[in-house]
Amino acid sequence: MSIIKFFFSKTFLKQIVLAVVAIVVICFLLLKWLRVSTNHGEFETVPSLTGKSLNVAQIELKENNLVLQVQDSANFNPDYPKFSVIEQDPVAGAKVKKDRKIYVTLNPSGYRKILVPDLKEQTFRQAKPTLEALGFTLGKLTYVDNIGKDMVLKMEYQGKTIAPGDMLPKTTKIDLVLGNGNRLE
Repeated sequence: MSIIKFFFSKTFLKQIVLAVVAIVVICFLLLKWLRVSTNHGEFETVPSLTGKSLNVAQIELKENNLVLQVQDSANFNPDYPKFSVIEQDPVAGAKVKKDRKIYVTLNPSGYRKILVPDLKEQTFRQAKPTLEALGFTLGKLTYVDNIGKDMVLKMEYQGKTIAPGDMLPKTTKIDLVLGNGNRLE
C-alpha cells in the first residue's frame, strides 16, 4: 500500500477523528477544571490600610480573605502615627484573588540615627552642605574670637558639645560654633 492510499484509508481517518475528539474533550475538561480551581471571576477588594495600626490592618485583611506581609520600614514619615501603615501594594480598591498577599510598609518609631561627621576646622561653606546631605539641619550659628573666619570650632546639640562619630537622629538641628576672624588677645 502506498503512502497516499494510507492517508486516505478508513483506518487512518478514523484515528485522526478520534485524536481530534480526544483533544477537544481533554481541552474542555481542563478549562472547566481551571475555572473551578482558580475561582475564575471571584475577586476580593483591597481595603485602604494607610494610617492604620498593624493590628487593625491585619483584622481588615482577614475579613477580606487576604494575607498581610510586612516589608522593611526604614523611612520615617512624621505625618503618620508610629508603627502605622504608610504604603501598601496592591493599592486600595484593587481587585485581587482570595488569599493574596498585601505588602505593607510600616512607619518606624522615629528617624534612623546617623553618624555625625568630623567638621572641625572646615569652613562653614564646606560644613553646611555636608550636614544637609546627611539629613541633618543647620541650627544656631555662634561666633567666637578665632583667627579662622567662618571655621567650625565645635558642634553642639541641645547645648552640649558633640563629637564626630556620635549617632544622632536624622533631621536633628546641629548648632555650629564658628570663628569670627578676630585674633585672640
